[in-house]
Amino acid sequence: MEKWSPGSWRQKPIQQVPSYPDEQVLREVEARMATYPPLVFAGEARRLKRDLAAVAAGQGFLLQGGDCAESFAEHGADNIRDFFRVFLQMAVVLTFAGSQPVVKVGRIAGQFAKPRSSDSERRGDVVLPSYRGDIINGPDFDEMSRLPDPLRQEMAYRQSAATLNLLRAFAQGGFANLENVHKWMLGFISDSPQAERYEALANRITETIDFMRAVGITGDSNQALRETDFFTSHEALLLGYEEALTRIDSTSGDWYATSGHMLWIGDRTRQADHAHVEYCRGVKNPLGLKCGPSIETDDLLRLIDTLSPDNEPGRLTLICRFGADKAPEHLPRLIRAVEREGRKVVWSCDPMHGNTITAAGYKTRPFDRILKEVETFFAVHRAEGTHPGGIHVEMTGKNVTECTGGARAIRDDELQDRYHTHCDPRLNADQALELAFLMAELLKKERAAQPRQAVGA
Repeated sequence: MEKWSPGSWRQKPIQQVPSYPDEQVLREVEARMATYPPLVFAGEARRLKRDLAAVAAGQGFLLQGGDCAESFAEHGADNIRDFFRVFLQMAVVLTFAGSQPVVKVGRIAGQFAKPRSSDSERRGDVVLPSYRGDIINGPDFDEMSRLPDPLRQEMAYRQSAATLNLLRAFAQGGFANLENVHKWMLGFISDSPQAERYEALANRITETIDFMRAVGITGDSNQALRETDFFTSHEALLLGYEEALTRIDSTSGDWYATSGHMLWIGDRTRQADHAHVEYCRGVKNPLGLKCGPSIETDDLLRLIDTLSPDNEPGRLTLICRFGADKAPEHLPRLIRAVEREGRKVVWSCDPMHGNTITAAGYKTRPFDRILKEVETFFAVHRAEGTHPGGIHVEMTGKNVTECTGGARAIRDDELQDRYHTHCDPRLNADQALELAFLMAELLKKERAAQPRQAVGA
């Protein structure tokens, strides 16, 4: 392997990068940011890697989700709170159903950049640069908005810092108390058209909490019931920003990306000899790798060897995004190749990106297709004897109308009502919780199919 440094990616071919009008301003911004405090710490990233190692061993489940792309305009305490509240409810449902820890990783506090299928966008006779996320340019279709601006990187850094501050307060300050989360969940069930389907699981959780309270185990007496670990993640797309926030850990001497606990490489930037793989191979954070239908098994194995040369459990999560109709063809061949070579990875399902369609003039994702890909993911792993390790979803805590279907059956002609995303459609709060309950049924089947260990084994 060639010698690595935080800037060695600059010597490699690169895709999905903006063309800044003033390179000198860009260099000045990156130099300033290199002096800023880290957003996350190496010890936190190591703790996440340890938790993901348990998932890789079949002893946990990864719940990863959040906005398609964070927005400067929509940044606010209420939005962060609403997202975190839904996320906690999903985690409790999955924890109870699977009888194993759920590792909670948000697409938040750094998910500002988006790859695009085209460098430009045409509306009528006007052609402008594509919107690439608020860290690069703006969503409004005018020349000034679409001009890449390096100063947006500092805005993204400040928003990430503020978001992390609030998330840490929520996670450690009592907001995440199990009894609070359960009350919110009961409110969702009482309003859901599918209430009867979810009541049995909810009642079992209620009985468990009542029993714990009766024997004196409450949030007041047990820290684990009132606090939770929560980690952040984003796609490592804008590498100048990532390099500026790459620091040496004083305790280990290793390089860490301090922009987020976990970074992932997208399906469009996973070329083994290109810049994004080069950057990510050198940082010690847990990494994700998006795997779409075009990835070949030999290329995947080569990428695994590059990104996780020590075959370290928890280092690499393979985030599979095939589409409901293509997953039965592509997922088994990848699992068999990875298992045959003895690679230790977390398998996660992204049921969003392969199931995007256009309806009534809007990009959308039908809920039944999302669910079908999740069901296929579990079924294939059951057939292969491997662990379905996690889920990766684009979601919000708001009552948007961006994905069709679900228990409330959002129709194509209702998409316009509350279609707020500037990029890809997200599950709303009800759809995200509904998916968690449906996945709970799959996790219960997985648990029932596993041989029981003898007491003391």
